Amino acid sequence: MAENKQYHVAVVGVTGAVGQKMLEMLEQIDFPVEKLYPLASARSAGKTVTFKGDSVEIIEATPEAFEGVDIALFSAGGSVSKKLAHEAVERGAVVIDNTSAFRMDPNVPLVVPEVNPEDIQKHKGIIANPNCSTIQMVVALEPIKQKFGLSRVIVSTYQSVSGSGNDAIEELKSQSQAMLNGEEAEANILPVKSEPKHYPIAFNALPQIDVFEDNHYTFEEMKMINETKKIMHNDELKVAATCVRLPFFYSHAESVYIEVNDSNLSVEDLQSALSDKEGLVLEDDINNQVYPTPLLSEGKTDVFVGRVRKDLDVDNGFHFWVVSDNLLKGAAWNSVQIAQKLIQQPGGLK
Repeated sequence: MAENKQYHVAVVGVTGAVGQKMLEMLEQIDFPVEKLYPLASARSAGKTVTFKGDSVEIIEATPEAFEGVDIALFSAGGSVSKKLAHEAVERGAVVIDNTSAFRMDPNVPLVVPEVNPEDIQKHKGIIANPNCSTIQMVVALEPIKQKFGLSRVIVSTYQSVSGSGNDAIEELKSQSQAMLNGEEAEANILPVKSEPKHYPIAFNALPQIDVFEDNHYTFEEMKMINETKKIMHNDELKVAATCVRLPFFYSHAESVYIEVNDSNLSVEDLQSALSDKEGLVLEDDINNQVYPTPLLSEGKTDVFVGRVRKDLDVDNGFHFWVVSDNLLKGAAWNSVQIAQKLIQQPGGLK
């Protein structure tokens, strides 16, 4: 990174939950922003956001808005990314996209900095940020894979409503209040806003996140399966997922079962590997009821892991519990980390 080099940075979808967190992360780490371009839809243009104490006017996200931009952080939905990401690249920006639009494109690196930072150098203008639930899982899987090998992963997720955006957060609040008042809970958002049928999330669990695919898995589950293989550079890795939405606001939790290549490992061996990785925090003291929870991980950038235990029937099988803030490490922080690595690599943005 050139000393004192400053960058023109755009945040697309700046009024959304992730966009707001992107601004917070850029400010928190003092990213070298010379000029901020807060971009959003036409209805938000003219409003302002606050960045480093200054009020900055929001600009409508159009192709022309990317003139002069060095780095563009996208989090405004896949359709917006498909429409505008290449426009930004053509105008000289490197795009870090937080949607599913380009994740499985073979020409686009899919990056978690703690796992595959070297892939950043392969970019051709666009770098994809993985799905939130995938990110926290692969951060925990990587040190295990590096030390002991990895052949199988089965994950069940417990995902917060913020993964569906601000409207889902508000719906959980209103449904909870209605049900506590003995009233009927109105459902218009979850499990999928575009689907014809909706269920209350308050005091409930919904085993559907995103639409169903022909193979009976949801798109969210297939994202976890396919993205994990791509990030870890292993198409032979066996991965299965069940993704469930639960009625809490922030952070996702996951129950992960793995099979390693060494059948002689102890719980302590696995704990040692998990405690020796930047960005990963081991909280695993069952004698004192110490383990990660979504509430305690909210607002933190790390991935937390606990409840490490050996499978009772499979010699090379282990179970553990992973928790992380889905808006931070699962989205905004991972994107900003990629931007950090990007400007630090030899040749900078090129």
